[in-house]
Amino acid sequence: MNALIIGGGIIGTSIALELRSAGVEVTVLERAIPGAEASSAAAGMLAPQLEAHQPGPSLELSLRSRELYPKWVKAIEAAAGIPVDYLQSGALQVAFNDGDAHTLATTVAWQKASGLRAEFLSNADAAKLEPALNTRAVSVAQFPDDHQVDPRKLMQALTMATARSGATLRSGYVRGLITKGGRCVGVDLDGEELHAGVVILAAGSWSALIPGVQIDPRHIKPAKGQLIELKTRLPVLKHIVKTAGGYLVPRADGRIIAGSTMELVGFDKTPTAGALAKILSMAIDVAPVLKDAEVGDTWAGLRPWTEDSLPILGEGPMPGLVLATGHFRNGILLAPITARLVSQYVRGETTTVELQPFRYQRFPQ
Repeated sequence: MNALIIGGGIIGTSIALELRSAGVEVTVLERAIPGAEASSAAAGMLAPQLEAHQPGPSLELSLRSRELYPKWVKAIEAAAGIPVDYLQSGALQVAFNDGDAHTLATTVAWQKASGLRAEFLSNADAAKLEPALNTRAVSVAQFPDDHQVDPRKLMQALTMATARSGATLRSGYVRGLITKGGRCVGVDLDGEELHAGVVILAAGSWSALIPGVQIDPRHIKPAKGQLIELKTRLPVLKHIVKTAGGYLVPRADGRIIAGSTMELVGFDKTPTAGALAKILSMAIDVAPVLKDAEVGDTWAGLRPWTEDSLPILGEGPMPGLVLATGHFRNGILLAPITARLVSQYVRGETTTVELQPFRYQRFPQ
């Protein structure tokens, strides 16, 4: 069997590496540099508990992927020979008013009832863990099993590991799909016909734009998220810190990634003054010492949003086309489990997670 993968971000390259480990011939098609879009623009939170609003298929999928991460990144680092800065940092969620504190209490309660580790911290314990936190906090909860990774380093290592595995990486524009008898049998890459036993669509926010995929653009839209890099002379935070207004992700070298926004404004990636001002205000409110931080880079990424915030995995609108898109804010987190499930599906195996909640056919056609 051979496979063509449209999209060289973290989802596409992760699937390629997994398929290569099973002996499948793989070609990854990317219009630019692998991982140059949403994958490298992400903050790198591996935080299903911090992001979860309720139990359900989204949380189950995220927890499965978080469980895979330690072994997965070790294999990538070994294959590539470079580190990806995977940090088991843990995460804190901070509430600054009674309403947010009530919501946080509800979250901690249902997560503990589900067997997940989540605890409230006293003010004294919170101050010991993170002395830079604003003392104005009404309540602080700890999620010790949520972690992080540096997406840019991960993409560099993953691309190298994928190439070394024997996968072919090709640059160019996919002009459309090639079909025969109603089945997808390949793609048109800049006028060249490439044929394969299966075509896997992993083009993120651009998935619905490829001619012939038969995906309604209403079901996958680009969601703009703006971020800021802050630099301090000495590390200020050790944990991911989230509030109702945003999050801070501290890197091992002392940098802090602050974000983010949720803007359905098409394919515009321009950072804006108003959004950046809100992110900076949030960061300083969480850790007042950051008022003296140097503002480094600012950027925005386009995350593939779906109507129900679930990814789209498995069977596409036609035979021969498999979908792996719509991961929204969790593309980095969900890469290992997506790669495993898509590989299992393509090779005709029973998937370790039921794909029914994530099928494209759930949307009204």
